[in-house]
Amino acid sequence: MARTTVYNQITDDEKIKQINPENKQLAEDFLDYLSSIDRSPGTIRGYKNDLDIFFVWNLEHNGDKNFIDIKKREFARFQGYALNEWGWGSRRIRRVKSAISSMSNFIENILSDEDEDFEDYRSVIKKIESPPNEAIREKTVLSDEEVDDFLEELVSQGKYQKACVFALAAMSGARKSELLRFKMEFFSDENLVFNGALYKTPKIKTKGRGKNGKMINKYVLCDFKKYFDLWMNERTKLGIESEWLFVSNNNGVWEQMKVATLNSWAKSFSRMLKKDFYFHCNRHYLCSKMKRYNIPDNVIQEFFEWSTTDMVNIYNDNNATDEFGKYFSKNGLVEGKEGSLSDMGG
Repeated sequence: MARTTVYNQITDDEKIKQINPENKQLAEDFLDYLSSIDRSPGTIRGYKNDLDIFFVWNLEHNGDKNFIDIKKREFARFQGYALNEWGWGSRRIRRVKSAISSMSNFIENILSDEDEDFEDYRSVIKKIESPPNEAIREKTVLSDEEVDDFLEELVSQGKYQKACVFALAAMSGARKSELLRFKMEFFSDENLVFNGALYKTPKIKTKGRGKNGKMINKYVLCDFKKYFDLWMNERTKLGIESEWLFVSNNNGVWEQMKVATLNSWAKSFSRMLKKDFYFHCNRHYLCSKMKRYNIPDNVIQEFFEWSTTDMVNIYNDNNATDEFGKYFSKNGLVEGKEGSLSDMGG
């Protein structure tokens, strides 16, 4: 598939046990600090994984030096190793450097005032220039026809839950983890808004700072109801009574589905679509569809609860030339007309 990531087995429990105890203590203090300022558990896990990677490299290739004694040229050597030996892309390098930089700032801003061992410490990681910030993954762009045909294929095969989750991603733009937080009760008639064009859910946790993330309402195009009803009927036949929309059977008990299941489904969707599928591409798909319907940027911004309309350009996968037919004809220019969300209803 076109969209690939290089994964390396860099760390394991045995290697982590061998890391310099002073470095391990620094990392633990830093992670405790993150918890004290309400960083989310997911963010803290990400920092821990990134710091483990750096400290294992330091163990194996830099003499297991104390972190506060590591020089700029050694940080640069780590970056070069990640780029050339592990085959990392620039974005992954920047992410790990960000974790190192954040811990460096913690040492300089917090520990240097309390411990004489750190009083002269100054962060240097930001002085190391990063590789150009370029995506190495090819973006997957789905057309309306591909989405419609794929949903019908899933339905024809009786894969109603899979059709439901794919439809929800395509008609709400929800992130992968957010899809699992939808409940059955969200799709009642009482939650239909704008003349039945959209479902508006109660607030759910989305990506954001803090362990509670950002709590927002989610909007779902009413076309989703077709696939919701099919899955609801199947749930009734199976005797599923869970409040969660998407569930897995664990030893006879229907439980809220986990992200690992969606990851597995994404692989099977890729094979069926004959192109690389990842749930985030449906977020791009919906934004791009709204642009094709001439929905104003400020309306798209509100739909996704984005902080700025700048995000519309990031998620819009349409090419300007794709739109020429709307505005140019043999008779000259054609006046453009703006649409609204209700134009997209079923």
